[in-house]
Amino acid sequence: QLHRRGFRCLHGVDGSAGMLEQARSTGLYQELRLCVLGTEPLPAPAEHYDAVTVVGALGEGQVPSTVLPELLRVTKPGGFLCLTTRSNPSNLRYKAELEAALGQLEQSGAWQKLLAQEVEYWERATSEEESTQGTGYISGVVYIYQKCPVPHLEEG
Repeated sequence: QLHRRGFRCLHGVDGSAGMLEQARSTGLYQELRLCVLGTEPLPAPAEHYDAVTVVGALGEGQVPSTVLPELLRVTKPGGFLCLTTRSNPSNLRYKAELEAALGQLEQSGAWQKLLAQEVEYWERATSEEESTQGTGYISGVVYIYQKCPVPHLEEG
């Protein structure tokens, strides 16, 4: 979808060499690097990207919410971050942790929330207990933030 909307310079990271190989086979990425989010720094200089997305990885037992400052580090001032998480019962504790961390960064002036939108049919449920009200799907949330510009210091 990003490519279809004009985004042509796509870089990706994943902790799995197999997933990187699948991504490479699409021909959509200019750069793919092995990186375990939340345990090592992203392989990019500070303020490098106009937009950073993390879709399908922010969840219980996956990428810790402590990754947020690292995502901010590689985003240009005024740049955008699009993050997602699931709202299924087994992810509710993580979601609460994530939202607390998102809020703390907003309170500190690091970024501004532009959107937090629930998506009812995020993905197919793998069990009936995870299904949202018996729909066969679990819900999720899309968050979009804009990194705040660095304030200019007065000279003199």
